Amino acid sequence: MSGSLKNKMRHSVTDAAPTSVVRDKVVEEEPESELDAYSKEVLSALMKDSLPPTPNNFSLYFDRLLEDKSQNTRNHIVSILELEDNNEDENSIILEQSLKQGFSSIKNILGVTANIYKNMSLMTKILEKRKQELEESSDSHKTRDVAASLESDILKLGAILKKQSSSMKTMYDDTAKIIKNVENETIFDNQYGVYNKRYLMAKIEQEIELISKFKHKSSLIMIELSRELRKNVNNEKAVMLMTRTIARLLLKTSRRSDIVAHYGNGVFAMLLKHTDIENAKRASERLCDLVSNSNFFLADREIQLKISIGITDITENHSVEEIIVSSMNGIEKAYENPNLDFAVLLRNI
Repeated sequence: MSGSLKNKMRHSVTDAAPTSVVRDKVVEEEPESELDAYSKEVLSALMKDSLPPTPNNFSLYFDRLLEDKSQNTRNHIVSILELEDNNEDENSIILEQSLKQGFSSIKNILGVTANIYKNMSLMTKILEKRKQELEESSDSHKTRDVAASLESDILKLGAILKKQSSSMKTMYDDTAKIIKNVENETIFDNQYGVYNKRYLMAKIEQEIELISKFKHKSSLIMIELSRELRKNVNNEKAVMLMTRTIARLLLKTSRRSDIVAHYGNGVFAMLLKHTDIENAKRASERLCDLVSNSNFFLADREIQLKISIGITDITENHSVEEIIVSSMNGIEKAYENPNLDFAVLLRNI
């Protein structure tokens, strides 16, 4: 190989190295994605508030800070979140629904079996009646033998069915106990498609402990369909449908970290984690606007939905029951002023 060619190759290799380095620098200096930048912002907010960056806290702040972003940013990040499908609570809800459907099927099977047994009992009585008629109207031994044979067969069948029915009842009772135990641990309200009271109480208790430890702010709001609206409609089925509509709207306006639950008698609750009273009021305003813009049709009437909301803060110095009562009293306070859709009662006063 000539010296000239070697020199050219040496220069070629030498020149190539800086190019490779430059390219590496270009890759490293690519702008970070919008989600990356937002994640760093969330982490900084957690550190600023002296909260540990646990998955739960990160998720809470992730949702809370997202409210202050532009609509385009929210839409972009939400579209990414929708790709995730790993919600254990949703899986538990599906399991509970399946168990309850299975329990309903078992009840139906037992009901059918009971009807069969009743029919066989009725058939035995009818046979007895026919036997008496034969004995009164004929002295034929053959006729009596046939009737006796039929009676024997029916009695045997009846005994078998009775035994099987008893076994099925035992299995039913055992299954009912299992289902009852499962129901005692359920977290879902089938009627309204939200969490139930038991789950709500447990989550408030948990939040009180977290507030005691980390000193952050959280709020509770209680929501019910306007009593005046209930009175004017005066239709139980329509009120039920309107209440279910409210439940769907609550889910629609809530953040992923919010707990939406049915407290009882058509009263709903939203546990707003890491949310102070001012932000809770903003959430209530947003919810009231959403509901008031939703109309309900009853026959030829168009009814504007309306709700009343009570707001309170969650503090470490009060029990779950006291906090719920405070929020319920907030609803009563809102009713005292026809111009108010919600009212605040603080526990820390």
